[in-house]
Amino acid sequence: MPKKKKAPSKLFVLDTNVLLHDPTSLFRFQEHDVFIPIVTLEELDNHKKGMSELARNARQASRFMDELVCDQSNKQIEAGIPLITHSHQAATGALYLQTAALAAELPDSLPLGRGDNRILALVLALQQRDKKREVVLVSKDINMRIKARALGLAAEDYFNDQVLEDSDLLYSGTKQIDPLFWQRHGEGLRSWTENSRTYYEINGPDCSQLLVNQFLWQDDESFVAKVKSRQGSSAILETLRDYSHQKNSVWGITARNREQNFALNLLLDPEIDFITLLGQAGTGKTLLTLAAGLVQTLEQKRYSEIIMTRVTVPVGEDIGFLPGSEEEKMAPWMGALEDNLDILNRPEEDGGEWGRAATRDLMRSRIKIKSLNFMRGRTFLNKFLIIDEAQNLTPKQMKTLITRAGPGTKVVCLGNIAQIDTPYLTEGSSGLTYVVDRMKGWNHAGHVTLARGERSRLADHAGEVL
Repeated sequence: MPKKKKAPSKLFVLDTNVLLHDPTSLFRFQEHDVFIPIVTLEELDNHKKGMSELARNARQASRFMDELVCDQSNKQIEAGIPLITHSHQAATGALYLQTAALAAELPDSLPLGRGDNRILALVLALQQRDKKREVVLVSKDINMRIKARALGLAAEDYFNDQVLEDSDLLYSGTKQIDPLFWQRHGEGLRSWTENSRTYYEINGPDCSQLLVNQFLWQDDESFVAKVKSRQGSSAILETLRDYSHQKNSVWGITARNREQNFALNLLLDPEIDFITLLGQAGTGKTLLTLAAGLVQTLEQKRYSEIIMTRVTVPVGEDIGFLPGSEEEKMAPWMGALEDNLDILNRPEEDGGEWGRAATRDLMRSRIKIKSLNFMRGRTFLNKFLIIDEAQNLTPKQMKTLITRAGPGTKVVCLGNIAQIDTPYLTEGSSGLTYVVDRMKGWNHAGHVTLARGERSRLADHAGEVL
């Protein structure tokens, strides 16, 4: 029987924005070959200056290519350079650099003066030169891909940075259990009480699918608990504190729904170092987090201060054009903080205006506003760090921020992955999606997706019908 012929490898032509988005994309195409147009090299050179994330990525992409070509002759470069560097054990494909003028004729409406059109002309020429091989343009620019397809060229988005293909598969942090749950796991059931909490040790087939710090609830909410630990086919569940009751209010705030109660149980747990809260506008992410931060900073003295930061879109924009100190420059981006502080600043009635002013000054003295632009190299000790609008961070930026946490620091990331404003980031590739997926199941991390809006009946109705 004759051997089946191996399909020829594809040739992927990279647009500049792919390398600016992920410098390691050079090594992400497995056995297929990568082609870098001369236009891409020119545009990388134009982006390399500065301290922004794009500039850093441009420099890193150039370093990777320099490491690949530094010891190669012209003949070797034309023949293709194996995609292996000292820092990356990469795929088995080869890297090709454009070494000669190569362009096909484009319609008059696509002048070659533009970099995008020069890349399209190159892809068309490569496809005409080698018709037995599939040539694919890879670009994060949706209009570039549309133009390529209009010319009959294969074009793809860069998907290798996607954590999930479908955001509906993202871990929610909660799990509804059915009425038969206790029958399946009741064998050898053991329960005990410790520090006013009830614990259950369960055994059964579903235990292997549970994650530590995942919340379990029944339809009638007669039972709500958190997975305290899990080993093999057994798990220990811990009942929750009910923060919907006024006696357990947090800085005057009570949980208005099940997910808010889950969130407060995480925010006030000293064993949890990293928390992610997802949800649309009005679900209470910022309010709950600030209330928990104020209680633990001003009353329990667990943290020395609250640090709040958020992405100033577009990411990496220099805030230097705004007047004042760093905190004053960030003030225009912090309207949500001011709105929530107004809600939380409710001293007892006998305090009057003086008490209200004193409480506000005390709260403001312990809340610091910082810019993400200046986080690199810092270490935070005993801080309550809030990262707002975290859906606009890349996985690399998210790692840079979270690794700033020193001993005694809690990091809380807030965001809504349906409202990503950063170019080239999607729900699947956002840094917030990345950390939710990578941190789930760790003993000192927790996540909750808040589902119900609690602003007003007007806001809820507008969210549904508009």
